[in-house]
Amino acid sequence: MIRDERIPADELRRIDEEIRADWPTGADVDFDEAIAYHESLPASKRFADVLEEATKPLLQPRAGVPCLDDQVELLEYLHGEGKADLLPTTIDSYTRDNEYEKAQEGLENARESGEDTLNGFPAVNHGVEGCRELIEAIDAPIEVRHGTPDARLLAAITFAGGFQSFEGGPISYNIPYTKRHGLEETIEKWQFVDRLAGAYTERGVRINREPFGPLTGTLVPPSIAIAIMLVEGQLAATQGVRSVTLGYGQVGNVVQDVAALNALQKLGDEFLPDEVVVTTVFHEWMGGFPPDEARANGVISLGGMTAAIARPDKVITKSPQEFQGVPTKEANASGLRTTRQVIDMAIEQEIDIDGIAEEQDLIERETRCLTDTILEHGDGDVVRGTIEAFDSGALDVPFAPSDSARGAVLPARDDDGRVRIFEWADLAMDDDIKEIHRARLSRRADTEGRDQSFRMVADDVDAISDGKLIGRPQNAGDV
Repeated sequence: MIRDERIPADELRRIDEEIRADWPTGADVDFDEAIAYHESLPASKRFADVLEEATKPLLQPRAGVPCLDDQVELLEYLHGEGKADLLPTTIDSYTRDNEYEKAQEGLENARESGEDTLNGFPAVNHGVEGCRELIEAIDAPIEVRHGTPDARLLAAITFAGGFQSFEGGPISYNIPYTKRHGLEETIEKWQFVDRLAGAYTERGVRINREPFGPLTGTLVPPSIAIAIMLVEGQLAATQGVRSVTLGYGQVGNVVQDVAALNALQKLGDEFLPDEVVVTTVFHEWMGGFPPDEARANGVISLGGMTAAIARPDKVITKSPQEFQGVPTKEANASGLRTTRQVIDMAIEQEIDIDGIAEEQDLIERETRCLTDTILEHGDGDVVRGTIEAFDSGALDVPFAPSDSARGAVLPARDDDGRVRIFEWADLAMDDDIKEIHRARLSRRADTEGRDQSFRMVADDVDAISDGKLIGRPQNAGDV
């Protein structure tokens, strides 16, 4: 079994040569030349520096189209009209599955038809030269966002192409995304990604790494998300990464979201080595959106208010057209401006909400239960412990499609709309914490005049898209 150990230099070179042979553009990667290219970039494009030096939450949307000129135009619009501080390049689904031939077909069709025949930017097919054209065209830092279980070639090409931030990780881009890849396999492949980022860092080019915090995006209990973020941050640090952005996805209750973001920063600083700069990113609501754009803007605004109170380093914004799928560039920019308006109005206010400290303490206690069980399962090794904890069910993620997680844990909201755990299965947690969750879900059941059941879970999944936070029954017939 693999362990949490740094990949030796000769092994890094061997893997690099092997994976770059998977597609012709891999031959254009030259590490030393890439270092010189990064050094030539202005300070305004150095992702880690811009993020870490910010004095208020920076905003970043999601965006990716197949053709280079169209991607440049899209990012210019989001930077100019949307006032995005940081920009994304979202990668297409074929590339995420390492199906580069299909991505090439889609790219050629897009060029011929003028239509977006791919749902993102095929960076591997555009190669180092195409990536650099994008980097040079936009006067802002740009991040690679994707969803790839095996991101090794994508990392090699985009790092050489000038990108200085790379999203994802071996757990967060396995458990929510794939059934085809085992957890040990994805950890091993992402060790290469992190080691390559570490190699750039050792040469003075700090590559920012950002694990994907929302996981399945559906009522994920904060402590589960935070524990996985800490693991992925530790794995990256082992390989030499020195700029880590830990993520968290909005659950909708302001007290719980602020408490979770506070806990994420505190525990990140505690668990990761001192030489790692830890920042945080808050993802606006990742679940179903209301079909009505006005109501959708309300969801976005709640995210902005939460960010203004918690002050994460970065916010990933949403658009009022989330219900429809991929938004127009105008709608994407609108979501950015809505979020910025709320943050700018609220951030100068002293907003004091009761209950945040108590909730943060509970989240931290829960997270420590999970991190402790990981170390126990692995005899101190976080890789072995993570694999075995997932295998035993001591660590789990709700609604997970991956065979590497049991998906047996079920969440539901309590009477205040905070996400609690309704079905624990084998999740490692102290009994007194379980009792707190049971008592708060029981209080909700009493309020609604119904028994605790899976119906609560199902109702909560759809609640925000129906214009509510808690999936309460409408009348006695719904109970």
